[in-house]
Amino acid sequence: MKIEIRNGAEIRVSGYVNAVERDSRVLPPEMAVGASTRFVEKVGAGAFKRALTRNPNVRLYFNHEREIGSVSGGQLRLSEDNIGLHAEAVITDAEVVSAAKRGELRGWSFGFSGAKASWEDVSGDLKRRTLTDFDLSEVSILTKTPAYVGTSVEMRSAEPNGVLEIREVRGFPDTAELIERPNSNTENTSDNRRFFIAQKELELLKLKGDLLC
Repeated sequence: MKIEIRNGAEIRVSGYVNAVERDSRVLPPEMAVGASTRFVEKVGAGAFKRALTRNPNVRLYFNHEREIGSVSGGQLRLSEDNIGLHAEAVITDAEVVSAAKRGELRGWSFGFSGAKASWEDVSGDLKRRTLTDFDLSEVSILTKTPAYVGTSVEMRSAEPNGVLEIREVRGFPDTAELIERPNSNTENTSDNRRFFIAQKELELLKLKGDLLC
């Protein structure tokens, strides 16, 4: 995740929300609808592209709690490439901008429902779940640690027809790189440009094959 602060009131965030064809950590059965045993999970190539075709107006949330933008509103751009789901966001929300300045943004996560998946045995009681299709509703920027171990299955409010939607949330630790770019009128410019690396570079993780989906 690259975070660029412009003029102190706007941040531009870019990075991969999820990498396709990569196994997650071992997850408990409570984290997938219909699962009865431990499993690893990966998103199949093309699944995000299909989801974006069906829902071109994916929304941008902060910690899965509050909407701060959307694709149709121009604040969010999403696309799937050969690595995974890539996101670019322009955010002016004061709370998120302040969190970025404090170095509190941790990465991305995404929420989905209606998943279609295939299952296969890995070893012993461990299975692999491959997500082949799903409805992508939102992506979130997080101050919480976006690791699979902290992911949950959430029950959303009842639909008009009385059917509850089961939404699954997925994320992984990301690299956080913060760059402040003050305008020409900003004082103490030498103190207004700083960098930090929260974890190993995301690109290195991808190359090594250690990236968590």
